[in-house]
Amino acid sequence: MRKTREIKIKAHPNFAVLVDGDTEVWYFQMLKRNERKINVNIEPKIPQRKRLSEQFEMVSNLSEDYTKVFWIVDLDAVIKETREAKKGKETPLQAFRRYRNILSDSGNNVVIIVNNPCLEFWILLHFEKTSRSFEGCPSVEKQLKNYLKDYEKSKKYYTKEDHDIYLKLKPFLNTAIGNAASLGSFNEYKPDGAICEMNLFFSSSEIEDHFI
Repeated sequence: MRKTREIKIKAHPNFAVLVDGDTEVWYFQMLKRNERKINVNIEPKIPQRKRLSEQFEMVSNLSEDYTKVFWIVDLDAVIKETREAKKGKETPLQAFRRYRNILSDSGNNVVIIVNNPCLEFWILLHFEKTSRSFEGCPSVEKQLKNYLKDYEKSKKYYTKEDHDIYLKLKPFLNTAIGNAASLGSFNEYKPDGAICEMNLFFSSSEIEDHFI
């Protein structure tokens, strides 16, 4: 078990957000671009390699330099890899449970955010309250287009000047936070259930007054 480290609290809070996809990076870049009054430096990070073990190591290292580290995990990829894993070896889902328990027990400054299946589910929750278990991200995107007819998973769409993804969603942000919270916390024994823990980011003590 890793030893509990003494966290250095800085006068100016710094958040690192570790993700494994471009859409999450673009989303947080747009949040940072539009919410300049927030007295928190938010830095999206994406690993060069996306293996869970390498993400876990990167999260652990980032926690030494940042006030808080948010590890955002799209569970659909973990579940898919688990189904394809060879018998007799630790599956990606088992590994994630282990990493999650280590980080929780160590008492450090890491917040793990699980989305199942993906970030697009968080976007969908801005428009409807649902606990539907989607088969994968494409099925979420199909449902999302009922509200954002021009939606596409591209940098151009997410970061368009004066019409970026964050600005499109901002009027419905508190609705999304409430809808996500209503789904409860990730249950490691029922990983296939719909879950979105993005509300944990917006309820952080350093920024919650700005959003909630």
